[in-house]
Amino acid sequence: MLAVNHLHAAYGRIPILGGISLHVTEREVVGVLGHNGMGKSTLLKTLMGYLPATGGTVHYNDKEITRLAPYERARRGIGYVPQGREIFPSLNVLENLRMGCMTKAGGDESTIEPILSEFPRLKPLLNRLGGALSGGEQQLLAIARCLCGSPKLVLLDEPTEGIQPSIIEEIIERLQVLRERYGLTVVVVEQNLDFIQALSHRVLIMHKGRITREVTVEEIADPDLLHEFVGMAG
Repeated sequence: MLAVNHLHAAYGRIPILGGISLHVTEREVVGVLGHNGMGKSTLLKTLMGYLPATGGTVHYNDKEITRLAPYERARRGIGYVPQGREIFPSLNVLENLRMGCMTKAGGDESTIEPILSEFPRLKPLLNRLGGALSGGEQQLLAIARCLCGSPKLVLLDEPTEGIQPSIIEEIIERLQVLRERYGLTVVVVEQNLDFIQALSHRVLIMHKGRITREVTVEEIADPDLLHEFVGMAG
């Protein structure tokens, strides 16, 4: 579904991605793990088109999308949930979900209702402003808003950051169900090892703008191996 070859990206003259190559197959969940500042979020921004690639290629469903704008990628079926969630704080929950429907034609109600059935916690909050939600509720809203665009590939950036454990468990459960029900493919950047382990089929280790190793979920559970790969304890 996704093939990335020798991808480079930079902020001005500062190179961040130094030749990333990876592939993701349909219905697969791939985790990306590494310290802060290694380029993980930059990778997702480049895959979504918010940061232009300075070299290499990105193919989605066998078609090159390296130079496409973010809205064009969204229309082709790529969804993005950014770090920090970036919901609209001055819009209520329902209005936020309607914003997620703008990537495709069709009525909001027919799109939003099935998504709300997957996120029952949001149903009583439809008239509440996004800025009045807890961090966990905002994250659920950000994921639900993304799904309103009917993506087949979801790029998920640090979804557990600043969120209470009970909602982290809920996010894991929802993503597992959604992958089965809708055939979602997910690339998730995350530092929470339990989250990565619960969801991922395999994990890519990122260091200084490069993928340095691919490891199994079982290897992530081994503190000694994890320290060797990433320099962090389990």
